[in-house]
Amino acid sequence: MWIPVTIVAALFQTSRTALQHRLRALLSVSGAGFVRYLYGAPLSVAATVAALAVGADLPTIHWRFWPTVAAGGLAQIVATVCLIKAFDARGFAVGTVFSKTEVVQTAILSAVLLGEPLRAGGWIGIAVCLLGVAALGGNSTVWTAWRTPVARWGLAAGGLFAVAAICIRSASTGLGESPAVMRAILTLAVMNSMQTVVHGGYLLSRDRSQIRIAIVHWRSSSIVGILSVCGSACWALAFTLQNAAKVRALGQVELVFTFLVSYLLLHDRHSRRELAASGVLIAGVLLTVLTG
Repeated sequence: MWIPVTIVAALFQTSRTALQHRLRALLSVSGAGFVRYLYGAPLSVAATVAALAVGADLPTIHWRFWPTVAAGGLAQIVATVCLIKAFDARGFAVGTVFSKTEVVQTAILSAVLLGEPLRAGGWIGIAVCLLGVAALGGNSTVWTAWRTPVARWGLAAGGLFAVAAICIRSASTGLGESPAVMRAILTLAVMNSMQTVVHGGYLLSRDRSQIRIAIVHWRSSSIVGILSVCGSACWALAFTLQNAAKVRALGQVELVFTFLVSYLLLHDRHSRRELAASGVLIAGVLLTVLTG
């Protein structure tokens, strides 16, 4: 079941990030990220209440759930802001490609911090990723390509999304033996509510006009929230059903959707070099996942 759920999650996520990219005409980077929580949190809470109303049992919540889900929510907030910054630097599709190095970053962190080293194929995959990054950097060398704005923001987004995925899976699977769907929507409701309070508090203190604009333009903003909560629910369910690394690996199908949306709806045009370099980078990610 986790396979079709993951593919649907990727489709929702692509649609949501494309509309967030368009919202940049109305909102700041932080404001465009905030709308996914402002309009998504009420829906996720309503879904949880509805499930309890029809007889679902509330999972047993241990104290570790709260800091874990809070860490995942905070990582997702900052990752979303970084991703939108990457879009501004180089466009929707290329920014997304850089963020998809989250799988590789997770593998490296696991080797360094958890003592789970990669096999030879994994390191070859990372080398291929380096070549893809260098090619996307234009005439840059491998090392200077990493310092381009799109690389900095995209790679930061990828690393933080990896942290969020691990935290979501850890929080959801720690809710006992309740049905996977109930654990997933409860985790999502708590996380989205925390994100609304934290990100909303930040905007109130720094740029409260963004909240007003997000409410005034509720039609376009609320669609982002709806797509976000649908996608997040699918991701949370997939993480509950299967290992986060495998889910994220299959989730790379999002890149196919991304280039289609970029070309057909956003009318972004990419050179053959960018398309080829993106293909190399994607191949490196998949090689790392499948053989690492």
